[in-house]
Amino acid sequence: MEPGTPGLPPGRCRPDEHALHRRLFLKGLTGGALATVSSFTGLFQNPVFAAETKRAQKHCILLWLCGAPSQFETWDPKPGRPSGGPFGSIPTRIPGVHFSSLMPRCAGIADRLNIVRNMKTAQTEHLQAITLLQRGNPERAGFTRPTLGSSLSQAMGQLDSPVPNFVFIDPIPGGNEFESFKAGNWAGWLGAEHAPVRIGGDYSRLVTAAADTIPEHDRESREVLRKFLTAKFARDRRSGVARSQNAAFERMRGMSASADLFDVDKLPPKDRERYGPGSFAQHALMARHLVEHGAPFVMVANGMNWDNHVFQHEIHQMLVPELDRVLFHLVNDLEQRGLLDSTLVVAMGEFGRTPWMNPARGRDHYPNAWSMMMTGCGLKRGVVTGATDIDGVDVDGKAYNEQNLFATIFTALGIDPHAEYDLPGMPTFHRVEDKAEPIRDLLA
Repeated sequence: MEPGTPGLPPGRCRPDEHALHRRLFLKGLTGGALATVSSFTGLFQNPVFAAETKRAQKHCILLWLCGAPSQFETWDPKPGRPSGGPFGSIPTRIPGVHFSSLMPRCAGIADRLNIVRNMKTAQTEHLQAITLLQRGNPERAGFTRPTLGSSLSQAMGQLDSPVPNFVFIDPIPGGNEFESFKAGNWAGWLGAEHAPVRIGGDYSRLVTAAADTIPEHDRESREVLRKFLTAKFARDRRSGVARSQNAAFERMRGMSASADLFDVDKLPPKDRERYGPGSFAQHALMARHLVEHGAPFVMVANGMNWDNHVFQHEIHQMLVPELDRVLFHLVNDLEQRGLLDSTLVVAMGEFGRTPWMNPARGRDHYPNAWSMMMTGCGLKRGVVTGATDIDGVDVDGKAYNEQNLFATIFTALGIDPHAEYDLPGMPTFHRVEDKAEPIRDLLA
Protein backbone atom coordinates (compact mmCIF):
# COMPACT_ATOMS: atom_id res chain seq x y z
CA MET A 1 0.00 0.00 0.00
CA GLU A 2 1.31 3.43 -0.90
CA PRO A 3 1.64 5.95 1.97
CA GLY A 4 -1.40 8.16 2.32
CA THR A 5 -4.00 5.84 0.83
CA PRO A 6 -7.28 7.69 1.35
CA GLY A 7 -9.37 6.39 4.20
CA LEU A 8 -6.74 4.06 5.63
CA PRO A 9 -4.27 4.75 8.44
CA PRO A 10 -0.56 4.27 7.67
CA GLY A 11 0.49 0.63 7.71
CA ARG A 12 -3.01 -0.82 7.32
CA CYS A 13 -3.38 -3.50 4.66
CA ARG A 14 -6.64 -3.81 2.76
CA PRO A 15 -8.01 -7.30 2.04
CA ASP A 16 -7.26 -6.79 -1.68
CA GLU A 17 -3.90 -5.09 -1.21
CA HIS A 18 -1.66 -8.03 -1.91
CA ALA A 19 -3.95 -9.58 -4.48
CA LEU A 20 -3.56 -6.44 -6.60
CA HIS A 21 -0.17 -5.00 -5.78
CA ARG A 22 2.24 -7.76 -4.85
CA ARG A 23 1.48 -9.88 -7.91
CA LEU A 24 0.85 -7.19 -10.54
CA PHE A 25 4.05 -5.19 -10.26
CA LEU A 26 6.72 -7.86 -10.43
CA LYS A 27 10.25 -7.35 -11.62
CA GLY A 28 10.14 -7.52 -15.38
CA LEU A 29 6.65 -6.04 -15.65
CA THR A 30 7.71 -2.83 -17.36
CA GLY A 31 6.58 -0.64 -20.21
CA GLY A 32 3.32 1.21 -20.70
CA ALA A 33 0.86 1.69 -17.87
CA LEU A 34 -2.11 -0.66 -17.66
CA ALA A 35 -5.38 1.15 -17.18
CA THR A 36 -7.57 -1.34 -15.36
CA VAL A 37 -7.44 -4.55 -13.43
CA SER A 38 -9.20 -6.24 -16.35
CA SER A 39 -6.17 -5.34 -18.47
CA PHE A 40 -4.37 -8.16 -16.70
CA THR A 41 -6.71 -10.82 -18.05
CA GLY A 42 -4.61 -13.38 -19.88
CA LEU A 43 -1.26 -12.14 -18.58
CA PHE A 44 -0.65 -15.46 -16.88
CA GLN A 45 -1.05 -17.12 -20.28
CA ASN A 46 2.00 -15.18 -21.45
CA PRO A 47 5.02 -17.52 -21.00
CA VAL A 48 7.45 -14.70 -20.19
CA PHE A 49 5.17 -13.15 -17.56
CA ALA A 50 4.27 -16.57 -16.14
CA ALA A 51 7.95 -17.51 -15.82
CA GLU A 52 8.76 -14.21 -14.11
CA THR A 53 5.84 -14.66 -11.73
CA LYS A 54 7.02 -18.13 -10.81
CA ARG A 55 10.57 -16.88 -10.23
CA ALA A 56 9.47 -13.97 -8.04
CA GLN A 57 6.83 -15.79 -6.03
CA LYS A 58 7.46 -16.91 -2.48
CA HIS A 59 6.12 -20.04 -0.84
CA CYS A 60 5.83 -21.68 2.56
CA ILE A 61 5.62 -25.37 3.48
CA LEU A 62 4.54 -26.11 7.04
CA LEU A 63 5.18 -29.65 8.24
CA TRP A 64 2.74 -29.79 11.13
CA LEU A 65 3.90 -32.46 13.61
CA CYS A 66 0.59 -32.71 15.38
CA GLY A 67 0.67 -34.12 18.89
CA ALA A 68 4.11 -32.56 19.52
CA PRO A 69 7.44 -34.37 19.05
CA SER A 70 10.01 -34.60 21.80
CA GLN A 71 12.83 -32.10 21.56
CA PHE A 72 15.09 -34.60 23.33
CA GLU A 73 14.75 -37.15 20.53
CA THR A 74 15.15 -34.54 17.77
CA TRP A 75 16.82 -31.13 17.98
CA ASP A 76 17.94 -30.76 21.61
CA PRO A 77 19.31 -34.07 22.94
CA LYS A 78 20.58 -34.39 26.49
CA PRO A 79 22.68 -37.57 26.39
CA GLY A 80 23.71 -38.98 29.74
CA ARG A 81 21.23 -36.84 31.65
CA PRO A 82 18.10 -38.16 33.43
CA SER A 83 15.99 -36.37 30.81
CA GLY A 84 17.99 -37.71 27.88
CA GLY A 85 16.43 -41.09 27.27
CA PRO A 86 18.16 -44.10 25.70
CA PHE A 87 19.27 -42.46 22.45
CA GLY A 88 22.60 -40.74 22.04
CA SER A 89 23.52 -37.62 20.11
CA ILE A 90 25.58 -37.18 16.97
CA PRO A 91 27.69 -34.27 15.70
CA THR A 92 26.32 -32.18 12.84
CA ARG A 93 27.77 -30.03 10.08
CA ILE A 94 27.60 -27.13 12.55
CA PRO A 95 30.66 -27.28 14.82
CA GLY A 96 29.75 -28.06 18.42
CA VAL A 97 26.08 -28.74 17.66
CA HIS A 98 24.56 -32.20 18.14
CA PHE A 99 21.21 -33.66 17.08
CA SER A 100 19.59 -36.84 18.29
CA SER A 101 21.22 -39.98 16.95
CA LEU A 102 17.85 -40.72 15.33
CA MET A 103 18.47 -37.87 12.83
CA PRO A 104 21.67 -38.68 10.91
CA ARG A 105 20.45 -37.25 7.60
CA CYS A 106 19.52 -33.89 9.10
CA ALA A 107 22.83 -33.84 10.97
CA GLY A 108 24.48 -34.08 7.56
CA ILE A 109 22.65 -31.00 6.24
CA ALA A 110 22.54 -29.03 9.49
CA ASP A 111 24.44 -26.20 7.81
CA ARG A 112 21.33 -25.65 5.69
CA LEU A 113 18.88 -25.77 8.59
CA ASN A 114 18.05 -23.44 11.46
CA ILE A 115 17.03 -24.73 14.88
CA VAL A 116 15.21 -22.73 17.54
CA ARG A 117 15.79 -24.38 20.93
CA ASN A 118 14.19 -21.74 23.13
CA MET A 119 10.50 -21.79 22.26
CA LYS A 120 8.29 -21.14 25.30
CA THR A 121 4.53 -20.91 24.99
CA ALA A 122 1.58 -20.80 27.36
CA GLN A 123 -0.89 -23.58 26.47
CA THR A 124 -0.55 -27.13 27.81
CA GLU A 125 -3.47 -28.87 26.07
CA HIS A 126 -3.60 -29.80 22.41
CA LEU A 127 -6.63 -27.90 21.19
CA GLN A 128 -5.66 -24.62 22.87
CA ALA A 129 -2.00 -25.00 21.89
CA ILE A 130 -2.85 -25.83 18.28
CA THR A 131 -5.07 -22.76 18.11
CA LEU A 132 -2.27 -20.63 19.55
CA LEU A 133 0.45 -21.97 17.24
CA GLN A 134 -1.78 -21.91 14.16
CA ARG A 135 -3.02 -18.35 14.69
CA GLY A 136 0.08 -16.82 16.24
CA ASN A 137 -1.56 -14.68 18.90
CA PRO A 138 -3.59 -15.30 22.06
CA GLU A 139 -7.33 -15.54 21.52
CA ARG A 140 -9.48 -12.46 21.89
CA ALA A 141 -13.05 -13.14 23.00
CA GLY A 142 -15.61 -12.69 20.26
CA PHE A 143 -13.15 -12.69 17.34
CA THR A 144 -11.60 -15.46 15.26
CA ARG A 145 -8.13 -14.73 13.95
CA PRO A 146 -7.07 -16.22 10.62
CA THR A 147 -4.61 -19.09 10.75
CA LEU A 148 -1.10 -18.76 9.33
CA GLY A 149 -2.16 -20.40 6.08
CA SER A 150 -5.07 -18.01 5.60
CA SER A 151 -2.92 -14.99 6.41
CA LEU A 152 -0.32 -16.09 3.89
CA SER A 153 -3.03 -16.85 1.35
CA GLN A 154 -4.11 -13.22 1.58
CA ALA A 155 -0.56 -11.88 1.49
CA MET A 156 0.94 -14.14 -1.21
CA GLY A 157 -2.03 -15.37 -3.25
CA GLN A 158 -1.82 -15.16 -7.03
CA LEU A 159 -4.20 -13.85 -9.64
CA ASP A 160 -5.65 -16.29 -12.17
CA SER A 161 -3.92 -19.30 -10.63
CA PRO A 162 -5.76 -22.64 -10.73
CA VAL A 163 -3.65 -23.86 -7.81
CA PRO A 164 -5.28 -23.03 -4.46
CA ASN A 165 -3.52 -20.44 -2.32
CA PHE A 166 -3.82 -22.56 0.85
CA VAL A 167 -3.62 -26.35 0.58
CA PHE A 168 -3.94 -28.50 3.69
CA ILE A 169 -2.89 -32.13 3.24
CA ASP A 170 -3.88 -34.46 6.05
CA PRO A 171 -4.39 -38.23 6.32
CA ILE A 172 -7.27 -37.61 8.76
CA PRO A 173 -9.12 -34.64 7.22
CA GLY A 174 -12.14 -35.20 9.42
CA GLY A 175 -10.00 -34.58 12.48
CA ASN A 176 -10.32 -36.23 15.88
CA GLU A 177 -11.11 -35.13 19.40
CA PHE A 178 -7.82 -33.24 19.68
CA GLU A 179 -8.01 -31.65 16.23
CA SER A 180 -11.54 -30.33 16.15
CA PHE A 181 -10.09 -26.99 15.02
CA LYS A 182 -9.90 -28.56 11.58
CA ALA A 183 -13.63 -28.19 11.16
CA GLY A 184 -13.60 -24.65 12.49
CA ASN A 185 -13.12 -21.22 10.98
CA TRP A 186 -9.62 -21.29 9.53
CA ALA A 187 -9.80 -17.98 7.69
CA GLY A 188 -11.48 -15.96 10.43
CA TRP A 189 -12.28 -12.44 9.31
CA LEU A 190 -10.44 -12.87 5.97
CA GLY A 191 -13.38 -14.81 4.53
CA ALA A 192 -13.91 -18.10 2.75
CA GLU A 193 -11.65 -17.24 -0.17
CA HIS A 194 -8.70 -17.71 2.18
CA ALA A 195 -9.89 -20.93 3.79
CA PRO A 196 -7.87 -24.05 3.02
CA VAL A 197 -8.53 -26.59 0.34
CA ARG A 198 -8.23 -29.80 2.36
CA ILE A 199 -7.13 -33.04 0.77
CA GLY A 200 -6.10 -36.41 2.07
CA GLY A 201 -8.19 -39.45 2.94
CA ASP A 202 -11.56 -39.47 1.23
CA TYR A 203 -11.32 -35.75 0.47
CA SER A 204 -8.83 -36.44 -2.34
CA ARG A 205 -11.63 -38.00 -4.39
CA LEU A 206 -13.32 -34.61 -4.68
CA VAL A 207 -10.54 -33.26 -6.88
CA THR A 208 -11.61 -35.12 -10.00
CA ALA A 209 -15.22 -35.94 -9.10
CA ALA A 210 -16.78 -33.06 -11.03
CA ALA A 211 -14.67 -33.68 -14.11
CA ASP A 212 -15.68 -37.33 -14.19
CA THR A 213 -19.43 -36.86 -13.87
CA ILE A 214 -20.43 -33.72 -15.80
CA PRO A 215 -19.63 -32.99 -19.49
CA GLU A 216 -17.49 -29.92 -20.12
CA HIS A 217 -20.14 -27.94 -22.04
CA ASP A 218 -22.70 -28.65 -19.32
CA ARG A 219 -20.29 -27.49 -16.60
CA GLU A 220 -19.66 -24.21 -18.42
CA SER A 221 -23.38 -23.55 -18.85
CA ARG A 222 -24.00 -24.26 -15.18
CA GLU A 223 -21.13 -21.96 -14.23
CA VAL A 224 -22.53 -19.07 -16.27
CA LEU A 225 -25.92 -19.50 -14.63
CA ARG A 226 -24.40 -19.79 -11.15
CA LYS A 227 -22.40 -16.59 -11.60
CA PHE A 228 -25.47 -14.72 -12.85
CA LEU A 229 -27.62 -15.81 -9.90
CA THR A 230 -24.85 -15.18 -7.40
CA ALA A 231 -24.26 -11.67 -8.73
CA LYS A 232 -27.98 -10.94 -8.53
CA PHE A 233 -28.15 -12.24 -4.96
CA ALA A 234 -25.13 -10.16 -3.91
CA ARG A 235 -26.58 -7.05 -5.54
CA ASP A 236 -30.08 -7.46 -4.13
CA ARG A 237 -29.17 -8.60 -0.63
CA ARG A 238 -25.86 -6.78 -0.19
CA SER A 239 -24.56 -9.94 1.48
CA GLY A 240 -21.07 -11.31 1.86
CA VAL A 241 -22.43 -14.85 1.65
CA ALA A 242 -22.28 -14.72 -2.13
CA ARG A 243 -18.58 -13.92 -2.05
CA SER A 244 -17.89 -16.90 0.18
CA GLN A 245 -19.93 -19.18 -2.07
CA ASN A 246 -18.06 -17.93 -5.12
CA ALA A 247 -14.77 -18.61 -3.39
CA ALA A 248 -15.75 -22.21 -2.68
CA PHE A 249 -16.77 -22.82 -6.29
CA GLU A 250 -13.63 -21.21 -7.67
CA ARG A 251 -11.41 -23.33 -5.44
CA MET A 252 -13.04 -26.52 -6.68
CA ARG A 253 -12.83 -25.36 -10.30
CA GLY A 254 -9.15 -24.64 -9.81
CA MET A 255 -8.54 -28.03 -8.26
CA SER A 256 -10.39 -29.79 -11.08
CA ALA A 257 -8.31 -27.90 -13.63
CA SER A 258 -5.08 -28.91 -11.88
CA ALA A 259 -6.16 -32.33 -10.61
CA ASP A 260 -2.96 -34.04 -11.73
CA LEU A 261 -0.95 -31.92 -9.28
CA PHE A 262 -2.77 -33.64 -6.42
CA ASP A 263 -2.14 -37.19 -7.65
CA VAL A 264 1.01 -38.41 -5.95
CA ASP A 265 0.79 -41.66 -7.93
CA LYS A 266 1.77 -39.70 -11.04
CA LEU A 267 5.06 -38.53 -9.56
CA PRO A 268 8.27 -40.39 -10.47
CA PRO A 269 8.51 -43.73 -8.63
CA LYS A 270 12.09 -42.95 -7.62
CA ASP A 271 10.93 -39.80 -5.82
CA ARG A 272 8.16 -41.69 -4.03
CA GLU A 273 10.63 -44.36 -2.97
CA ARG A 274 13.15 -41.80 -1.68
CA TYR A 275 10.60 -40.07 0.55
CA GLY A 276 9.21 -43.32 1.92
CA PRO A 277 5.87 -45.15 1.85
CA GLY A 278 4.08 -43.42 4.75
CA SER A 279 1.30 -40.91 4.16
CA PHE A 280 3.28 -38.10 5.82
CA ALA A 281 6.26 -38.74 3.54
CA GLN A 282 4.14 -38.95 0.39
CA HIS A 283 2.24 -35.81 1.35
CA ALA A 284 5.51 -33.93 1.89
CA LEU A 285 6.51 -34.96 -1.64
CA MET A 286 3.17 -33.68 -2.89
CA ALA A 287 3.82 -30.38 -1.09
CA ARG A 288 7.10 -30.03 -2.96
CA HIS A 289 5.29 -30.75 -6.22
CA LEU A 290 2.58 -28.18 -5.48
CA VAL A 291 5.14 -25.51 -4.62
CA GLU A 292 6.94 -26.24 -7.88
CA HIS A 293 3.68 -25.44 -9.65
CA GLY A 294 2.95 -22.21 -7.80
CA ALA A 295 1.14 -23.04 -4.55
CA PRO A 296 1.89 -20.23 -2.05
CA PHE A 297 1.20 -22.17 1.16
CA VAL A 298 1.00 -25.93 1.77
CA MET A 299 0.50 -27.46 5.19
CA VAL A 300 1.23 -31.16 5.72
CA ALA A 301 -0.08 -32.76 8.91
CA ASN A 302 0.27 -36.28 10.26
CA GLY A 303 -2.62 -36.92 12.62
CA MET A 304 -1.75 -37.19 16.31
CA ASN A 305 1.18 -39.57 15.87
CA TRP A 306 3.55 -37.58 18.06
CA ASP A 307 1.38 -37.58 21.20
CA ASN A 308 3.42 -40.25 22.96
CA HIS A 309 2.13 -40.54 26.51
CA VAL A 310 3.02 -44.22 26.43
CA PHE A 311 6.08 -46.02 25.05
CA GLN A 312 7.70 -42.72 24.11
CA HIS A 313 11.04 -44.15 23.04
CA GLU A 314 9.66 -47.01 21.00
CA ILE A 315 7.26 -44.78 19.05
CA HIS A 316 9.81 -42.02 18.48
CA GLN A 317 12.22 -44.66 17.26
CA MET A 318 9.76 -45.20 14.38
CA LEU A 319 8.61 -41.61 13.80
CA VAL A 320 11.83 -39.61 14.00
CA PRO A 321 13.68 -41.49 11.21
CA GLU A 322 10.78 -40.76 8.87
CA LEU A 323 10.90 -37.06 9.74
CA ASP A 324 14.68 -37.14 9.29
CA ARG A 325 14.34 -38.68 5.82
CA VAL A 326 11.52 -36.37 4.72
CA LEU A 327 13.33 -33.18 5.77
CA PHE A 328 16.57 -34.33 4.14
CA HIS A 329 14.96 -34.98 0.76
CA LEU A 330 12.61 -32.00 0.87
CA VAL A 331 15.38 -29.49 1.60
CA ASN A 332 17.73 -31.08 -0.96
CA ASP A 333 15.04 -31.21 -3.63
CA LEU A 334 14.03 -27.59 -3.14
CA GLU A 335 17.65 -26.50 -3.28
CA GLN A 336 18.38 -28.52 -6.42
CA ARG A 337 15.33 -27.01 -8.11
CA GLY A 338 16.33 -23.47 -7.19
CA LEU A 339 13.34 -23.09 -4.89
CA LEU A 340 14.86 -23.10 -1.40
CA ASP A 341 15.69 -19.39 -1.56
CA SER A 342 12.02 -18.63 -2.26
CA THR A 343 10.42 -21.34 -0.09
CA LEU A 344 10.24 -21.17 3.70
CA VAL A 345 10.10 -24.64 5.29
CA VAL A 346 8.89 -24.94 8.88
CA ALA A 347 8.70 -28.15 10.93
CA MET A 348 7.01 -27.91 14.32
CA GLY A 349 4.33 -29.17 16.69
CA GLU A 350 2.21 -27.34 19.23
CA PHE A 351 4.65 -27.72 22.16
CA GLY A 352 7.38 -30.09 23.40
CA ARG A 353 7.53 -33.07 25.74
CA THR A 354 8.43 -33.30 29.42
CA PRO A 355 12.03 -33.83 30.56
CA TRP A 356 10.78 -36.67 32.75
CA MET A 357 8.95 -39.90 31.98
CA ASN A 358 5.49 -40.76 33.28
CA PRO A 359 4.60 -44.21 34.73
CA ALA A 360 3.60 -45.42 31.24
CA ARG A 361 7.09 -44.66 29.91
CA GLY A 362 5.85 -41.69 27.95
CA ARG A 363 6.58 -37.98 27.89
CA ASP A 364 3.68 -35.61 28.57
CA HIS A 365 2.88 -32.12 27.23
CA TYR A 366 5.51 -29.46 27.86
CA PRO A 367 5.32 -25.88 26.50
CA ASN A 368 8.02 -24.45 28.79
CA ALA A 369 11.06 -25.26 26.62
CA TRP A 370 10.84 -26.82 23.16
CA SER A 371 12.43 -26.82 19.73
CA MET A 372 11.51 -26.38 16.07
CA MET A 373 13.17 -26.12 12.66
CA MET A 374 13.04 -23.45 9.95
CA THR A 375 14.98 -23.01 6.73
CA GLY A 376 14.81 -21.42 3.32
CA CYS A 377 13.36 -18.12 2.16
CA GLY A 378 14.59 -15.01 3.97
CA LEU A 379 16.66 -16.90 6.54
CA LYS A 380 20.30 -17.55 7.22
CA ARG A 381 21.43 -21.16 7.19
CA GLY A 382 23.12 -23.23 9.86
CA VAL A 383 21.97 -21.16 12.85
CA VAL A 384 21.04 -22.73 16.19
CA THR A 385 19.50 -20.07 18.36
CA GLY A 386 18.66 -20.30 22.05
CA ALA A 387 19.40 -23.02 24.57
CA THR A 388 17.90 -24.94 27.44
CA ASP A 389 19.44 -25.79 30.78
CA ILE A 390 21.36 -29.00 31.44
CA ASP A 391 18.24 -31.17 31.66
CA GLY A 392 16.01 -29.20 29.30
CA VAL A 393 13.66 -28.12 32.08
CA ASP A 394 13.66 -24.44 31.15
CA VAL A 395 15.00 -22.02 28.58
CA ASP A 396 18.46 -20.75 29.39
CA GLY A 397 18.25 -17.01 28.74
CA LYS A 398 15.94 -15.40 26.18
CA ALA A 399 12.78 -17.30 25.18
CA TYR A 400 10.60 -16.94 22.08
CA ASN A 401 6.85 -17.41 21.84
CA GLU A 402 4.27 -17.82 19.07
CA GLN A 403 4.26 -14.10 18.29
CA ASN A 404 8.02 -14.03 17.75
CA LEU A 405 7.65 -17.08 15.52
CA PHE A 406 4.92 -15.55 13.36
CA ALA A 407 6.84 -12.27 13.11
CA THR A 408 9.81 -14.29 11.85
CA ILE A 409 7.74 -16.15 9.27
CA PHE A 410 6.11 -12.99 7.91
CA THR A 411 9.40 -11.08 7.83
CA ALA A 412 11.24 -13.92 6.10
CA LEU A 413 8.57 -13.93 3.39
CA GLY A 414 8.80 -10.17 2.92
CA ILE A 415 5.49 -9.40 4.64
CA ASP A 416 5.09 -6.66 7.25
CA PRO A 417 4.29 -8.56 10.47
CA HIS A 418 2.79 -5.53 12.17
CA ALA A 419 0.45 -4.28 9.45
CA GLU A 420 -3.17 -3.76 10.46
CA TYR A 421 -6.05 -5.68 8.97
CA ASP A 422 -8.74 -3.57 7.33
CA LEU A 423 -11.77 -4.51 9.43
CA PRO A 424 -14.49 -1.84 9.26
CA GLY A 425 -16.51 -1.68 12.44
CA MET A 426 -14.13 -3.94 14.35
CA PRO A 427 -11.30 -3.24 16.80
CA THR A 428 -7.77 -2.89 15.51
CA PHE A 429 -5.95 -6.13 14.77
CA HIS A 430 -2.44 -6.66 13.42
CA ARG A 431 -0.91 -9.70 11.76
CA VAL A 432 1.25 -9.98 14.89
CA GLU A 433 0.13 -8.17 18.00
CA ASP A 434 2.12 -6.36 20.69
CA LYS A 435 4.82 -5.31 18.18
CA ALA A 436 6.48 -8.67 18.82
CA GLU A 437 9.92 -8.87 17.27
CA PRO A 438 11.05 -11.63 14.91
CA ILE A 439 13.93 -13.92 15.79
CA ARG A 440 16.65 -11.66 14.43
CA ASP A 441 19.38 -14.31 14.64
CA LEU A 442 17.65 -16.24 11.85
CA LEU A 443 16.90 -13.47 9.39
CA ALA A 444 19.18 -13.03 6.40
